[in-house]
Amino acid sequence: MNITELSTNLRSAISGVHKGLRKQMYSVNSYSMTEMETIGLLTRNDFLLPTKLAALTRVRTQSMSQILKKLEEQGVITRTPSKEDKRKVYISITSLGKKMVEKMRYDRDEVLRSVIERTLTDKEKEVLAKAIPVLNKLMETGEKK
Repeated sequence: MNITELSTNLRSAISGVHKGLRKQMYSVNSYSMTEMETIGLLTRNDFLLPTKLAALTRVRTQSMSQILKKLEEQGVITRTPSKEDKRKVYISITSLGKKMVEKMRYDRDEVLRSVIERTLTDKEKEVLAKAIPVLNKLMETGEKK
């Protein structure tokens, strides 16, 4: 298999796993992919400005405003006015939001664990375990660009 076929097959496989997990989890929560991405960004950052969140998720600021309104109404995020510039409002995740993220991660892990357990042979599980460091290396290299 040449490098083009390898990269295409890898992208397709990873995309399939991701979509499968998303489908399994979609029935559990009522958040769009952009809402989930926003929550994830806030989990990894102490606080972000709405404009930065809009840029990172590649949506218009008006769309981000609607997302933030929904998340705030559900107690997932909180807004804190800047002490230096009263026009700026920082967005952060609440403890409820953090608990929700932990639960969703656990649920995804359980779905994936169950699928691995049901469908893979012991040999395939070993191959998958050996592939994880290689996949992580690809991600680290991709993030440095």
